[in-house]
Amino acid sequence: MHRSDYESTDIEDDERCRRDCAAGKQHEDDEALRVEHSSCFLSLPSTPTLVLLLPSHHTLSPPTMSPSCKHSLAFAHRRVKERLRAVVDRLHIKRHSVTHNPRPNCSNRFIPSEIWAIIIKHACLSDHDPLDTSQELSFLESSHAQLATYRAVMRIKLALLMVCREWNALARPFLYEFIWISRATQAQLLVRTLVTESFQYPYSCTSGQYLRRLHIETLSLERCSPADLRTILEFAPHLSIFSDHHSVRRSLLENPSDPRCSPEEILRLVAHPKIRRLSWTCYDDRPFQLRMHPLECNLATRLEYLELSCYSPHFRIILAESLSQPNGEKIDMDVSLPSLRALKVSLDNNTFAALASWEMPRLMNLSVVSSDFSYTGLGFAQFFQAHGSKLSQLELGHSSAIIEEHYLTTPHHVLQLQQNAHALRPIPLADWCPNLREFICSADAEWHWQSPDWIAPHILLPAHPRIELIGIRDIDTRLLEDAPVHAGDTPYFPLFEQLSSLLHRDAFPSLLYVRDMSAESHRMRTDRPDRRVVQFWTRVVERCRDREVYLEDYSGVNITLRNLQQAVKACC
Repeated sequence: MHRSDYESTDIEDDERCRRDCAAGKQHEDDEALRVEHSSCFLSLPSTPTLVLLLPSHHTLSPPTMSPSCKHSLAFAHRRVKERLRAVVDRLHIKRHSVTHNPRPNCSNRFIPSEIWAIIIKHACLSDHDPLDTSQELSFLESSHAQLATYRAVMRIKLALLMVCREWNALARPFLYEFIWISRATQAQLLVRTLVTESFQYPYSCTSGQYLRRLHIETLSLERCSPADLRTILEFAPHLSIFSDHHSVRRSLLENPSDPRCSPEEILRLVAHPKIRRLSWTCYDDRPFQLRMHPLECNLATRLEYLELSCYSPHFRIILAESLSQPNGEKIDMDVSLPSLRALKVSLDNNTFAALASWEMPRLMNLSVVSSDFSYTGLGFAQFFQAHGSKLSQLELGHSSAIIEEHYLTTPHHVLQLQQNAHALRPIPLADWCPNLREFICSADAEWHWQSPDWIAPHILLPAHPRIELIGIRDIDTRLLEDAPVHAGDTPYFPLFEQLSSLLHRDAFPSLLYVRDMSAESHRMRTDRPDRRVVQFWTRVVERCRDREVYLEDYSGVNITLRNLQQAVKACC
């Protein structure tokens, strides 16, 4: 064969390869488009393999392929592989965008600790904020915290503490902000906790830094030790409310073993600028001005509520000394309480004389109980002459019946001392307190022989021209203790006459509200009430309606005939 024949053969082979490659390329493009637009796509392997697609009617014989044809074929293979890889990647992205991207990325579940602190704070709240002193300045509101409510809230706080370390750190301030000591062992455990923490952490990191309110109310045999109390107060520099209800143990010896635990030193720890509410009990027999000497430092500038009471086993000796001392003696104390608005005292006549010298410019609410019944003493008069014009609310703790019983059972020589010191005459309490708007008394008043036609709410305040509200305590006691009468008589007739006496226009012309301040009386009236109870309150409501006076329950809600009828229907 000649050379020319070979060259023509090569040219023909090249032309044939070009036509075959062109046909194969067009076929692969058609297959790629068909795969791309196909709705039924078979999953391909994750690592694409080389796939060569050529027309089935063409066969290539390796021995007859020239180098140029092999090069063209390899180029076609690469183009097909690239196109298939692009189609696979495009469909893979499209499939994942449809199946996985509708939901946002939730991998970040971090919540700031500030948000958790707010959540835990609201979880620890109760119906009544134990740190809010503004709601407990009026004696119309119940200021006595309930132990059951406190324990329920503490169980919630303890449950939050045991969730995790972060919650423990966030809930610990709320756990220690209000501590109620009902047994001596609880005070000992608190002291042990505070002392142990002081060895492990700095002073500013102990739990006592969170203590805002300390309430001590125990049984007689479970009183708190003065040493434990002092330790607690030393670790609580931010204390704002302190209440001691005759619950601190005192030694019978005159001089305590540790001078730092004396009542004066403990009072000095409490009377700091951050204290806002203080209930203090005087246990010893020393003069009042010596026991309350730490207040003369005048550091308690933010004090809004003060409760003072005397608790001594030698009360009869104090009473005799109080009655035997001359009433002309005046006790001066340099005490200034610029923020004080509510004062509750249970003291003797000489102590009232000491309080008369105190500077209390914002005093508005007063609850007073004379421990020696010297309501006619000069100390009592000096106090009201000094502060009576500022009062808008007054509560007299002793009822008329107790005062009358005192004068009937007091020895004759003691009464003679009282009469010699200050002639018995009507006390001008209405003149001393001209701006009174609210008056609180007890329900166990008795008839007085000087006014047998009606029963005054209290023997010390038979009338007042400006009083708008009269609150009555212990109505439930009268409803339970009064003897039953015949069916034709008025149920609870003495109590009904006492309430009716309040409605006399001559005695209280400005009266608008009469409030039953007993929660138990409200329960007796609304929860399966007795027939006699319903009859009694029905007559009282009708009498108040005739006088155009609103009758209220302990929460200030009106008592109406419809309420009584609904309570009766609920029983049927």
